Amino acid sequence: MKKNLLGATALLMMALGVNAQTPVRFFVNQVGYYPGEEKVIVVEGINENTKLTVTNDRGQKVLEPKVVRQAVSPWSNKTRYIVDVSSLKKPMHYKIATKGAKCGFQVTDHALHDISVAALKLFYLMRTGVPIEKAYAGKYAREMGHPDTHVLVHPSAASNGRPAGTVISSPFGWYDAGDYNKYVVNSSFSIGIMMASYEQNKEYFEQLNTNIPESKNATPDFLDEMMFNLKWLLTMQDPEDGGVYHKLTTPNFEGFIKPTECKQSRYVVAKSVTATLDFAAIMAQSARLMKGNRDYPDFSFQAEAAAKRAYEWAKANPNALYNQGRLSRDFKPAVNTGTYGDFNTKDEQFWAATELYKLTGEKAFLEDAKAVKPTRFTAPTWGNVAGLGAWAWIAKEGSELQTEMLAQLKEYCDNLVAEVGTSSFQAPFGDKKTDFGWGCLAEGCCANAVALLFADRYVKNGQYMRYALENVDYILGRNATGYCFVTGFGSKSPMHPHHRLSSSDGIEAPFPGMLVGGPNPGQQDKADGNLVYPSNFPDESYLDVEESYASNEIAINWNASLVAVLGWLDARLK
Repeated sequence: MKKNLLGATALLMMALGVNAQTPVRFFVNQVGYYPGEEKVIVVEGINENTKLTVTNDRGQKVLEPKVVRQAVSPWSNKTRYIVDVSSLKKPMHYKIATKGAKCGFQVTDHALHDISVAALKLFYLMRTGVPIEKAYAGKYAREMGHPDTHVLVHPSAASNGRPAGTVISSPFGWYDAGDYNKYVVNSSFSIGIMMASYEQNKEYFEQLNTNIPESKNATPDFLDEMMFNLKWLLTMQDPEDGGVYHKLTTPNFEGFIKPTECKQSRYVVAKSVTATLDFAAIMAQSARLMKGNRDYPDFSFQAEAAAKRAYEWAKANPNALYNQGRLSRDFKPAVNTGTYGDFNTKDEQFWAATELYKLTGEKAFLEDAKAVKPTRFTAPTWGNVAGLGAWAWIAKEGSELQTEMLAQLKEYCDNLVAEVGTSSFQAPFGDKKTDFGWGCLAEGCCANAVALLFADRYVKNGQYMRYALENVDYILGRNATGYCFVTGFGSKSPMHPHHRLSSSDGIEAPFPGMLVGGPNPGQQDKADGNLVYPSNFPDESYLDVEESYASNEIAINWNASLVAVLGWLDARLK
């Protein structure tokens, strides 16, 4: 008799579309929802008729939300349901429950403020060549590592004025990622995408206090942090000819040891046209934005001169592409660290010419930008920076290319949001296999969110911001893994990122505010570390272990994209 009853129950559940083996799971933004904005929760293990209850922080029932629609994963065929709780306007902690399962979430007026500050503060924790002090870093304080006052010119970078083995000083800057090297391409891009958001939200960024050593000066902390890296970038230009070294690096990656324990020599390696153009772009942009600054009175003049010299070198050396395989074959020591190789320079020239035109107004730069302008918008990444140039034109009212770039941006963003209504997690990101890969949460999810915010401001106000917020919801927990992908935030966040600083400091919790790369079906690290991923589905191919550099590394460009979108949303919605 008991067996028959269980069988009948199972048949009834099947008829209702519920798999008896599927537990109830809630996927929520684990950091917080804004009172006046969309609030969506995704639920697995229920059906459209399942009774859901939301209670407030006193245990009182405040809502019985209904299922809005069904969402079926394009890969796993898992059935989930979209539940809208947007009617909850009062800031407080809530719980949603059904069938014995429950999940907490919060509605708050300042949902993204703390995480926005932490994402920016991460750059202080990533500084090189200075002690990281307890007054500013708390338990993450550390001794100075990599002063970089004794850096060798690699044979690949030798010039008449600086032959191989010449000792130069190249201090400051940020560690690039999970490693201890510094790369011009990625550093320039990182500043560029954050500066793009800063220009749109100056009042917000200028009042942001991140508690860094420079906090007491007259310059906003945001710009002080950019200056710490810009000072290093200036040292990467060969004073003889204006070309820019591609990177400052050890021949091989260091082990997972403290910076003070590193023993390899450090080199500046090969000038490249891509690094030089990225340098020219960021120096021109920074020269314009730092004009008249009292704390850095000489910088704007220095940066403009450096940008112009770099641009001239790049035009004279268009074939100086960074090819690490050839470099390591022809010069010793061989270099085996991050490549940031790129064999298409049109996007870098477009960005550099655009920023130099905005700085100087010289027509030659306008003509150069027009000659290599993109035919369609692409969200900016370190390897394709055309989007940064496009945003610069869009923000320049009445400029010659504004209308054209706006049209490209509108088409791009309209395509992004077209299928949100049928997406698995109610977001423009996460339903195409191509959404996932190395660094996808930044280069896809965050970069697209910033593009949507530009469209919201310049195409049609109020039309695109909700979709940018949906991408943030995705990163903060409303995704197939159930992870909030920013360390130190949410109820389930990465604890073991591929990050030498966090790994070697003896502290269990990693630095807070770091965005990990995210789901990567390529699983390039699988063979190296004998890693076993929990899933091969594109949106679930994530592993929170230190060895997983393909899904769990951190990087300044990824955090820069996070800063750009979180700061903008915090500014708009506070």
